[in-house]
Amino acid sequence: MAKVITFTNQKGGVGKTTTCSAVCGGLASLGKKVLAIDLDPQGNLSFSLGVESEDTYTIYDVFKENCDIAEAVQHGEICDVISSNILLSGVELELTGVGREYILREQLATIKNNYDYIILDTPPALSVLTINAYTAADELVIPMMCEILSLQGIAQLKQTIFAVQRYYNKALKVGGILFNKYNPRLLLTRDVEDLANVIAEQLDTKIFKSRISASVCIAEAPAHGESVLTYAPKSKVAGEYRSFITELTGEQFPEPVMK
Repeated sequence: MAKVITFTNQKGGVGKTTTCSAVCGGLASLGKKVLAIDLDPQGNLSFSLGVESEDTYTIYDVFKENCDIAEAVQHGEICDVISSNILLSGVELELTGVGREYILREQLATIKNNYDYIILDTPPALSVLTINAYTAADELVIPMMCEILSLQGIAQLKQTIFAVQRYYNKALKVGGILFNKYNPRLLLTRDVEDLANVIAEQLDTKIFKSRISASVCIAEAPAHGESVLTYAPKSKVAGEYRSFITELTGEQFPEPVMK
């Protein structure tokens, strides 16, 4: 049965989608069966993984019961994907019934045996989509940049996580906080790291040892419908993502062949 991992931070631009794409690509390269679900109306993960988001069933259709979740799965070149588009932005107002927080979890229960990992990318907002992602997840990962506003996003996220653990998903755990666009030479980086450790302790979690550096490869990969691991497999940042994936999942990558 699949392990469900949700990537979340209500602050935008912290590398959630990039990290999701890299994790999906890395796990798929190890022969794992991976399903990526794009819960952001902007559809950036769908684009990054090279799948259709218009003339197809999307996660919006799953929430609206226009289709079963299996019908929304697209078989992309990197992994299986359920895409999203701008229609998803209206789902907050359209879903008003009792139990709306459990829709995704109930749908995933019908296909979890088909996968090893299900990766959820969430919007930069605390909405019914985010609550569904938390309720469906086994584990949360919080990407952030070493800046004060990114840190503030996590502090605000904390109460939502506690509420979901109390009311909807008692088994939910926070796997850790991941530093993206990491620059150890900056004084601000060290200050934010100290504050992030305090928040991690409050969330009963950790700061991942793996750090992800800024890299132009990260920006270029989505234009080619690839994750950074396949687009620039020998780059420093690809190595950092492989280390992170191993730290997160325990999956081991083969040692590179020396020539």
